[in-house]
Amino acid sequence: MIGLQLLVVDDETLARARLRTLLGDCKAPPATVAAEAANATQAMELLRRQDFDAVLLDIHMPGADGLALAQALRGLPRPPAVVFVTAHAEHAVAAFELEAADYLTKPVRLERLQVALQKVERIVLMERGLQPDGAMEALVIQDRGRTERVPLAEVLYFKAELKYVTVRTVARSYILDASLSELEERHAVQFLRVHRNALVARRAMRALEKHDDPEEGEGWAVRLSGIDEVLAVSRRQLSAVREAMAG
Repeated sequence: MIGLQLLVVDDETLARARLRTLLGDCKAPPATVAAEAANATQAMELLRRQDFDAVLLDIHMPGADGLALAQALRGLPRPPAVVFVTAHAEHAVAAFELEAADYLTKPVRLERLQVALQKVERIVLMERGLQPDGAMEALVIQDRGRTERVPLAEVLYFKAELKYVTVRTVARSYILDASLSELEERHAVQFLRVHRNALVARRAMRALEKHDDPEEGEGWAVRLSGIDEVLAVSRRQLSAVREAMAG
């Protein structure tokens, strides 16, 4: 884990203050607001004097907007990762064409900001030639008297059932003695909570569809690659699942 050095660019003082407060609550990876700018001109002056791991960038600003600044950053010797933070969802396609690390909409949720920082951390580690945490990570599972290593990259979902967690891969299921909240905290980049009892692999999400659950009634479920089973999506998590699938 590394400490990220960030530049926050937003013309609204209150927006920068709120982001700084949220960043102070992010623990993995830790992040420091090394500088702030109120417009693109100030930001470029700072970027010419100092290296940053990432720029948290608003789009609608006086003068050159955030998209123009992101384009200009690509010409720097060591361009920082870009995370757009904006009240306007309609610029997402343009943002990702500029190879943004992430695109957050205001008001920013802490857990969503945490995921964005973890994406930035992986980019920075790869640029430094280091292995990102979790890239080759495996779960150590005690199964019928034997110890087995299950690569995290093979896991489709974690589902809490009674005192244990079911770990599902394409090939089979395992039982893991762990808490869902602990797994969520450790693996938020790879896994998304879809229900109070389930985390699913972001890479495996194939479809979001209408679903009639015998216990919860009519609602939504997520379908995963490689298995026929679907997992219920709670109303509370529906927007997060839609956002993840759109990304």
